[in-house]
Amino acid sequence: MSATPHQPTVTEREARQVAEAAREQDWRKPSFAKELFLGRFRLDLIHPHPMPPDEDAQRGEEFLAKLRDFCETKVDGALIEREAQIPDEVINGLKELGALGMKIDTKYGGLGLTQVYYNKALALAGSASPAIGVLLSAHQSIGVPQPLKLFGTQEQRDQFLPRCARTDISAFLLTEPDVGSDPARLATTAIPDGEDYVLDGVKLWTTNGVVADLLVVMARVPKSEDHKGGITAFVVETNSPGITVENRNSFMGLRGIENGVTRFHQVRVPAANRIGPEGAGLKIALTTLNTGRLSLPASCVAAGKWCLKIAREWSAAREQWGKPVAYHEAVGSKISFIAATTFALEAVLDLSSQMADEDRNDIRIEGALAKLYASEMAWLMADELVQIRGGRGFETAESLAARGERAIPAEQILRDLRINRIFEGSTEIMHLLIAREAVDAHLSVAGDLIDPEKSLSDKAKAGANAGVFYAKWLPKLVAGAGQLPGAYGDFHPDGHVDLSGHLRFVERTARKLARSTFYAMSRWQGRMETKQGFLGRIVDIGAELFAMSAVCVRAELLRTTEDHGREAYQLADVFCRQARIRVDELFGRLWTNTDDLDGKVVKGVMSGTYEWLEHGIVDPSGEGPWIADATPGPSKRDNLHRPIR
Repeated sequence: MSATPHQPTVTEREARQVAEAAREQDWRKPSFAKELFLGRFRLDLIHPHPMPPDEDAQRGEEFLAKLRDFCETKVDGALIEREAQIPDEVINGLKELGALGMKIDTKYGGLGLTQVYYNKALALAGSASPAIGVLLSAHQSIGVPQPLKLFGTQEQRDQFLPRCARTDISAFLLTEPDVGSDPARLATTAIPDGEDYVLDGVKLWTTNGVVADLLVVMARVPKSEDHKGGITAFVVETNSPGITVENRNSFMGLRGIENGVTRFHQVRVPAANRIGPEGAGLKIALTTLNTGRLSLPASCVAAGKWCLKIAREWSAAREQWGKPVAYHEAVGSKISFIAATTFALEAVLDLSSQMADEDRNDIRIEGALAKLYASEMAWLMADELVQIRGGRGFETAESLAARGERAIPAEQILRDLRINRIFEGSTEIMHLLIAREAVDAHLSVAGDLIDPEKSLSDKAKAGANAGVFYAKWLPKLVAGAGQLPGAYGDFHPDGHVDLSGHLRFVERTARKLARSTFYAMSRWQGRMETKQGFLGRIVDIGAELFAMSAVCVRAELLRTTEDHGREAYQLADVFCRQARIRVDELFGRLWTNTDDLDGKVVKGVMSGTYEWLEHGIVDPSGEGPWIADATPGPSKRDNLHRPIR
């Protein structure tokens, strides 16, 4: 589809440059995951497992108790699913509870919870109704509170945070009808006009947008003599003249979310509402997401816990061939996978969250890995639960109840979880984002060497720098603690399963992963960025190694501080054994795959060579353009904005 007249036209290189400019360029703090991709297993960065201060834990537990009571007595998840809307009285109850201000500092009227307890609260609320989890996380993780906390002025915080803590719902508006993960083509404009900016454009998939009171809007400021220009972030009052919620979108899952299409026509926004300088919008968005992405793993952990509970209860009650189905190996392996993976996801989430709270480490890769890994694995767990339940897994909870059986919404959890593989960066985009960070050290010393637009003198200088770096780095990838039989002995306490071998595997495999990345860069050089299949597998291996590290550290924490140490060690052992099988498969597919053949087939499909294969069907799709027209101008639709008071 050709670009509409108002749509910026950019080349692939220009788009990459915009994305690159928005990255955090420096690494001021250590990063466990970054070191892992470089072949350095820095267990000291995550072990002993960091812990929250006692007062933070006490405050968090007190709120969780109140939230649990509210969810058990005031929330009807089946009603929300059936009516595709969270009742106003539930949202107002959450406001009174302080749930809108979980992450907001107490001096602004918030609860001041840590990231760890904020995620526990999201998991709890999301288990009652995933739509409530989304409402709360979209408001606090990426809505107005987080960007203002990181980049806002004191005046902006004083003005908006007290409202966000108690009464006002917020939303984040970046995506447009023809702009997804390629922000260089952002079409919404913010034209400077005196002390204001004038916004024009259309935003798509505005989660919370239908009921929001405040918006974070990304818009393009034109470059001029007095303005740096670029994609810029603004706080916008939803009741401003010229804002129209044109549609409330419906989805296969998360039926209660208030997601819409929002049009801006000549909307005046005070310059005082600009967050950060002009042109900093994408960097603000990406930095906000570093910790904001952790809300999605929280919902995945909740889903895993529920899947395990239902799988256990159903598999004990359902008998086939003389014994409960749990004791048939085909079903038992699925239950084992769900149990071990739930333990792993919680380990990854809590470790990443606690590191975010301590702020000692740079967690941009850890947060992204947590989102990527949890969204993929939670979907698999839900799919296995549906399989375990058989026909009842495919049947709706309402139908089950109508014929007298327990209303188990297994098919709903599958539908609700599916979006997590797309939300806040699809799996494919997360692969590329993490891969870019994982190879940052290489590009910083050898980037000019593989850049076709650099001069010979630049390449020569880069070659010299690369030679120095690799002369020091490559020899360290030959041997390490993973080859020493007694290494990581702390993870083999008396009477417990031995986890030390798994950590030695992580250390050896991290070096192998780094060698594979270096070899690929040497082989493909400037074409490396086009090898998305290879890069995705590299990232997936890193995700498995990160998860293995997290489960071992969590198991040791539970052994030394709680009552379930022995069981935790058993779950960690099973998970690591399952993960090692996946890692071996991924390494095999690094070099033995159909990537090149797939590319040839794609060219054939797109040129019509295989169009004959589509014959013999009826296409039930309706008429209309692939992408709705988003030409700026006044709205021709009713305003569906529905503030909740």
